Amino acid sequence: MKIHEYQAKDILAKYGVAIPRGEVANTLDEALEVAKQLFAEGAKGVVVKAQIHAGGRGKGGGVKVAKTVEEAEQYAKQILGMQLVTHQTGPQGQKVQRLLIEETAAIDRELYLGIVLDRAAAKLVFMASQAGGMEIEEVAARDPKAIHKVYIEPSVGFQAYQARELAFALGLKPTQIGDAVKFMMGLYKAYVDTDASLLEINPFITTKDDELFALDCKINFDDNAMFRHKDLRELRDVAEEDPLEVEASKYALNYIKLDGNIACMVNGAGLAMATMDIIQYAGGMPANFLDVGGGANQQQIEHAFEILLSDKNVQAVFINIFGGILRVDTLAQGVVQAAKNLKVKVPVVLRLEGTNVEEGRRILQESGLKFQVGATMKEAAELVVAAAKGAA
Repeated sequence: MKIHEYQAKDILAKYGVAIPRGEVANTLDEALEVAKQLFAEGAKGVVVKAQIHAGGRGKGGGVKVAKTVEEAEQYAKQILGMQLVTHQTGPQGQKVQRLLIEETAAIDRELYLGIVLDRAAAKLVFMASQAGGMEIEEVAARDPKAIHKVYIEPSVGFQAYQARELAFALGLKPTQIGDAVKFMMGLYKAYVDTDASLLEINPFITTKDDELFALDCKINFDDNAMFRHKDLRELRDVAEEDPLEVEASKYALNYIKLDGNIACMVNGAGLAMATMDIIQYAGGMPANFLDVGGGANQQQIEHAFEILLSDKNVQAVFINIFGGILRVDTLAQGVVQAAKNLKVKVPVVLRLEGTNVEEGRRILQESGLKFQVGATMKEAAELVVAAAKGAA
């Protein structure tokens, strides 16, 4: 689950992490009031920042520095309501529905801090780089040595000596080391306490007065842990998510929209990944990732089918099921009912194996609908790619 920058900063402030003064604004009048208040409190300038779930906002025109209240009002008018296009939103962009108005800082250096799970090492890794303000992926590709890492032992957690190691790697002044350690320890505690999957400060700045601030912040949470965090669940902004993904989440379906034209319905994340791979191997492009899960019932399958067909790019459907907990006959009944209710017009190809597979095949054969069934994953993938090309 993603949240906005202003929400992430509110969380960090509770852990003693220094952030600039500022407030969120949902209207132009609110933005103007915040700007006036900051200037009245001595700010030399304010930053008007679009709040969307995407990076690259500055390059897209969604971040502007104002030196007067009048400039702040002008930029707020310009940004609020705009369709902001960045490298992460795609060409359609994302509508800006709120702004963060913050005081400017006398920046001396822009650095980078981040925490993420390294699945290969089965440990959290705390990263730091002197190349702040840049896309960290670009930095890693161009100069991997520019990113300093310390791995955190799960049994002992992040230690002060590790924070000092990163602070020295960033080239901080001796007078800044103590504040940097406190800053990083706060980040780590926030990450662990909230069951985050990513925490990124870019840029992490030092000022000309030797202060340290999180000038920008990104936090993503582990969806599977949100049952422990009712307060965090309330931070979800569904307006920032794909409507089909939001609809799928209502029925406990794991759905991610992609750019292809072959819809996939699969039970199990590993099988779903293999299904997308074999579709591409056969010359097609998957339209989505959809894992109905091992315990899906007939109603969930019907909803899954409805979500798949709501994507106007879909020209064929590939259902790849290995029946274990989810019996094949249950899947077949759901597919038949959904196909009849939705009056499916696109080709549907299935590959079925597992519990009650013969009963499932009988249900499909006697449905009166024109399903194609592949004997193997490879055969089914070739069938659905051919069907999609024929439909196109």
